[in-house]
Amino acid sequence: MSREDRIWAILEEGARFPRLRGSAKDALVSDPQQTSIDAILDLVESGACIAVVGISDNPARPSNEVAGYLLAQRFRILPVTPVIPKVFELSSSPALSDCPETPDVVNVFRRSSEAGAIVDEAVAVGARAVWLQEGVIDDAAAARAADAGLLVVMDRCILKEHARRTAARAE
Repeated sequence: MSREDRIWAILEEGARFPRLRGSAKDALVSDPQQTSIDAILDLVESGACIAVVGISDNPARPSNEVAGYLLAQRFRILPVTPVIPKVFELSSSPALSDCPETPDVVNVFRRSSEAGAIVDEAVAVGARAVWLQEGVIDDAAAARAADAGLLVVMDRCILKEHARRTAARAE
């Protein structure tokens, strides 16, 4: 299955989620995280830099799929992983503090138990937002980030949210 086919499969799967019933605009109105989602996507669409923490070079991994989608949308990413020197021909950094520029958005693809340390590092390096991908849940870390003034999204997929936003704009 090609990368594009996998992305469409992800989007079709998302369309079956209960919270997505009704039009895309209805889903946006009823979502309590939507303000942060919109603000972060506004940042990304205006040229912000996205650090993808926990990126994999394996095309079957969600982090690779989402990063590939972000690049296909012409968004800027910084791969962050201590184990892979390059992903998508981009040099990776072992930690946020080693990135060649300060990321605006930190997109986290790590276990929930590791999210707190990554969120704390995002605050320390001066990121403006953290996005914890689907399945990454750490309420205490999210609260610390919000208290530090960062925008926070938790347990959501940036690919699905961007695609949903694009669909809503087309309606």
